[in-house]
Amino acid sequence: MHLDTEQQTAVIIGLNLDNEQFEYSMTELAALAEANNLEVVARLVQKLDHPDKATYFGKGKVEELKMTVLDKDADMVIVNDELSPSQIRNLEKQTETKIIDRTGLILEIFANRARTHEAKLQVQLAKLQYQLPRLHTSASQRLDQQTGSGGGGFTNRGSGESQLELNRRVIEKDISHIKQELKDIQKSDLTQRKQRDGKNIPTVALVGYTNAGKSTIMNQLVNRYGENQEKQVMVKNMLFATLDTSVRKLIFDDNKTMLLSDTVGFVSKLPHQLVKAFRSTLAEAANADLLVQVVDEADENKELMMKTTEQTLKEIGVENIPMITVFNKADILDEPRPQRAGDNLIMAALEDDSIDELVQIIRENSYKDYVTEEFLIPFDKGDIVNYLNTKANVLSTEYVAEGTKVKAELTAVDSERFKQYLINN
Repeated sequence: MHLDTEQQTAVIIGLNLDNEQFEYSMTELAALAEANNLEVVARLVQKLDHPDKATYFGKGKVEELKMTVLDKDADMVIVNDELSPSQIRNLEKQTETKIIDRTGLILEIFANRARTHEAKLQVQLAKLQYQLPRLHTSASQRLDQQTGSGGGGFTNRGSGESQLELNRRVIEKDISHIKQELKDIQKSDLTQRKQRDGKNIPTVALVGYTNAGKSTIMNQLVNRYGENQEKQVMVKNMLFATLDTSVRKLIFDDNKTMLLSDTVGFVSKLPHQLVKAFRSTLAEAANADLLVQVVDEADENKELMMKTTEQTLKEIGVENIPMITVFNKADILDEPRPQRAGDNLIMAALEDDSIDELVQIIRENSYKDYVTEEFLIPFDKGDIVNYLNTKANVLSTEYVAEGTKVKAELTAVDSERFKQYLINN
């Protein structure tokens, strides 16, 4: 085994159940391992009609796996599917090495990347829900060491079964506590979202596969139009570089405003525990007026990525929201850009022309309810003139004997609000 200070090594394994996505899912598994700072030293696959109920792989393949682990001196085996508790135990016993399934690996990555208190709670909840059915005696002992449970009056309970039941109660209690804490946070978030909605500001959410370029696009838009240009989001070329949903206010030159959110990226076989746990984080997408799906144009598996994104959105209840699709990273393929077809765009996030075209499409879809009206505002209503100057796109201003004549492009809501000052044509 390697020392803790060295990069740990892993053998990745998977079953091809005649699935067209199999090869890509294995490539993605290797990328997930890399994202968790693991070095993949070998890859083992088997084609079967269904997984072996006891050991996932067939008997002969398990023996080959054991020899591969020994030969490569691997620290662990990472499996491309979610395993049952008994499959993990049996594989660990026969290969004499640590077994991590795909779900466990993704949960570990999320645990390492979570930054906000809410994200950390969501990941912790998902991990506990994943761990609960996988408790067994040896795992119980490890849990005791991690949580410090099992002390005091419980130390002499004796039987593994009693220890197992104790640890199950500890986890169930923790799950209940975290759920309540998340409910409190979500109430606060809902209040903030209602306040934003009350201001009638369009909301746009960037969604899509992890590492497609959502954060880069967001930073480009914040640099140009952000209320606070210094509020950048982290960009890194790896899966799940950012987990926390970021919301930024954009103010365009004509005073139109919008809220732009960058949501956590998706991945195939995203664990249902995480989908459920991050439902509130993804509420920014669920409550958006417009979705911008960002796709890696240079990835040969982009069609599968789009399918995964749309399936995940449906799973979290995001449906019937207008969506434009942006095929990013076209510069890698040296494709002509920007290229627009309807509400779809081929672009490169770091190029100004592409961002210009993207902004145009977003604006066309976000400000459909804007109207152009002419108002006559009495001189003693200067606050209304100030409001229009800061919140509307003022096209002309003229001072006449009766007051200030203002022609402006504004929301239908604001037009209704000031309808008493409208000039009838």
